[in-house]
Amino acid sequence: MIRRLLRLALLVTAAPAVTAAEWNQWGGSPQRNNTPVAEGLPVEWEPGEFDFDTGVWDPASSENVLWVAPLGSQSYGNPVVAGGKVFVGTNNGKGWLDRYPAATDLGCLLAFDVADGSFLWQDSSEKLPTGRVHDWPLQGICCAPLVEGDRLWYVTSRGEVKCLDTEGFRDGENDGPYTSEKIEAENEADVVWVLNMMKELGVSQHNMCSCSVTSAGDLLFVITGNGVDEGHLNLPNAQAPSFLCLDKRDGRLLWADNTPGANVLHGQWSSPAYAELGGVPQVIFGGGDGWVYAFDARGEDGKPKLLWEFDCNPKTSTYSLGGRADRNHIIGTPVVHDGLVYIGVGEDPEHGEGVGHLWCIDPTKRGDVSSEIAVSLADPDTPLPRRRIQAVIEKDGEVARPNPDSAAVWHYPGFDADGNGKLSFEETMHRTCGTVAIKDGLLFVADFSGLFHCLDLETGKPLWTHDMLAASWGSPLIADGKVYIGDEDGDISIFRLSREKDLLAEINMGNSVYSTPIAVGDTLYIANKSHLFAIKQGATPVGK
Repeated sequence: MIRRLLRLALLVTAAPAVTAAEWNQWGGSPQRNNTPVAEGLPVEWEPGEFDFDTGVWDPASSENVLWVAPLGSQSYGNPVVAGGKVFVGTNNGKGWLDRYPAATDLGCLLAFDVADGSFLWQDSSEKLPTGRVHDWPLQGICCAPLVEGDRLWYVTSRGEVKCLDTEGFRDGENDGPYTSEKIEAENEADVVWVLNMMKELGVSQHNMCSCSVTSAGDLLFVITGNGVDEGHLNLPNAQAPSFLCLDKRDGRLLWADNTPGANVLHGQWSSPAYAELGGVPQVIFGGGDGWVYAFDARGEDGKPKLLWEFDCNPKTSTYSLGGRADRNHIIGTPVVHDGLVYIGVGEDPEHGEGVGHLWCIDPTKRGDVSSEIAVSLADPDTPLPRRRIQAVIEKDGEVARPNPDSAAVWHYPGFDADGNGKLSFEETMHRTCGTVAIKDGLLFVADFSGLFHCLDLETGKPLWTHDMLAASWGSPLIADGKVYIGDEDGDISIFRLSREKDLLAEINMGNSVYSTPIAVGDTLYIANKSHLFAIKQGATPVGK
């Protein structure tokens, strides 16, 4: 036992620090707060014009743009920067590889040179034969990879966890144990290991996998995406795991958990966070049942060790299809800041808008730390079994009572600013696909109805909201005293980091921005549907 604990302690030892020239994973760190140290970031730029037929960029028509790299026709994966490269997920609309013309639908992870945006290599995920139930057409790679040194880890659209060599085959080596690549060319990815979650673990992802993995030492954390069938009513395999801990050196499974089980509402598209909290290394997962789960990252004797769990939905809320539900699951990523956890609820954008909830949670408590407990009036001391559709059915004599062990620090469903007893549109926190960003006592989050919220971090009370007049799928970037957020109309709204609303600029990127801006040094990286932009104050386009 002592030897095993020592080995686990070594595995969980923190990874090497990320340098100022990197933003190596979704949110920049396992705590997931998108607030890099950056200076001189622009508030004005002109993306430039593109040929309508070929998509070729005219650099002379741009301003403050260093380079532009073509992506696919739809891009949802977020860029990361590490080791002199930019990595981003998309589809095959550009057709970078001759063996896969642009008409071939693929999930693509692309690598570009950070200096000039030149294409380096591509990892290709051919579409699953089962179609949209598992691998939705044209969506491509919808996650961001994790990069450390010469290794990269990500989840493919085929339900695989992959480890790649960041150099591809440009180093003249085929790194293993996986050495079965069909082609070993400089523009192809070098796969180090692969775990097929569908074949090896019985996972049945709904529509796609989109987990942006994170790690602690040699522990790699993954949300599998296990979800409902094509009819949206049942899980093909409710016993398949939802949450994984792997040894990132070889993909070996260390522990797995299927806690949401048959209660997954739809899919599981969140990503994990990690931090040492209350003296314990915690990995925090957003579940497809609308609960947040925290585990001891080390597990216990090869099994998961649950620390706490929190229901992010009101107990009387109900799940239904077609956008009518007021019960939601979790798409955004938990953010850890100053010892507390922040998370909002959401739904597949295809199912439309709806009410949402944003929570601040104390992760030092244990057990069911939800704000409410579901009970029957006939036996008010015994919690009711969990249900998928509705936790409390009032007509059956069930009620939600306050939980004396609740870890809720504050809850933001919206705020009745005018005191009329109801929440208007601009006073409501709606469903969100996004993740919060926190800086200087302020919390920012965008919702899918297009509202951008600025809250007081300590109280959860709103300081201001801004209607972007378009749905936002992404999350804020806070850097250099400014806040950047994109929307479906392709606008990047830029605000001063302030308790008062100060809109500095609104810049259109030419088409929809589904991803989140990032910053490294003095450069912004923003992906719209079809192109990745490197934006820098005073930049002259590379090679021009």
